[in-house]
Amino acid sequence: MQLTNSQRQSANPLAKQPPSNEPQSTIQNLLRAFTGTKAFLTLLFDESGSLTAVGELSTSLVNTPAFRLAVEEMKSVPEVADIIAERYMAPAHDLDALLQYPQDSLAYVYASRMKQAGFQTLAAEVEVDSEVSYVENRWQQTHDIWHIMTGFDTSEMGEIALQAFYLAQFRLPLASMLIANALIATTLWEPESLSALLEAIAQGWEMGHIAKPLIAQKWEEAWEKPVAVWQSELNILPVRTGQ
Repeated sequence: MQLTNSQRQSANPLAKQPPSNEPQSTIQNLLRAFTGTKAFLTLLFDESGSLTAVGELSTSLVNTPAFRLAVEEMKSVPEVADIIAERYMAPAHDLDALLQYPQDSLAYVYASRMKQAGFQTLAAEVEVDSEVSYVENRWQQTHDIWHIMTGFDTSEMGEIALQAFYLAQFRLPLASMLIANALIATTLWEPESLSALLEAIAQGWEMGHIAKPLIAQKWEEAWEKPVAVWQSELNILPVRTGQ
């Protein structure tokens, strides 16, 4: 039996669908591309360390073909498909309340590090109205937990290593863009650091492949569990200071 073109498109969730309002859709795509390109170039040339451009780049990649493809691939893993279907989101993390847990617990380690660094909990600035927007929101809400689980610090090198970990786990478009940005910037302005950067990327990539899917975890339902137990259960051998 042969399928018509319309039947093939219906059967393929990634197939390009005819836009309901083509001029408006084209304008939105152009604006998204402009915002993403501007943010990428800002990250390349701005040494202030501001996260504004990272947020703009991340938002510009939501609902792109690359992100939709990533989500479809993610759903091939049952536990990841389950949490995406459920769209599990925990309430905003109350750091003061989490400090009441035992000192080896994820709750205490997470809250104390956030307080010590003066960080605020992350929240994506997109409405959760699709599978893609859910994944965008959930990874941002739990980003600093991934730092704790992997042991990667929040230095530029540590962040890029974590992005490689993300990329190995679920092809996050922002991760590939940040890695590309770091490779360009290092090659042009800090070539002496290129080997260290490549090693960090390789380390994160390898760890991400070995580990169980972190995006599938409901961390907030087991705040009391020790970090070391989480790491053991998820097949993570964390980076230690000095590595």
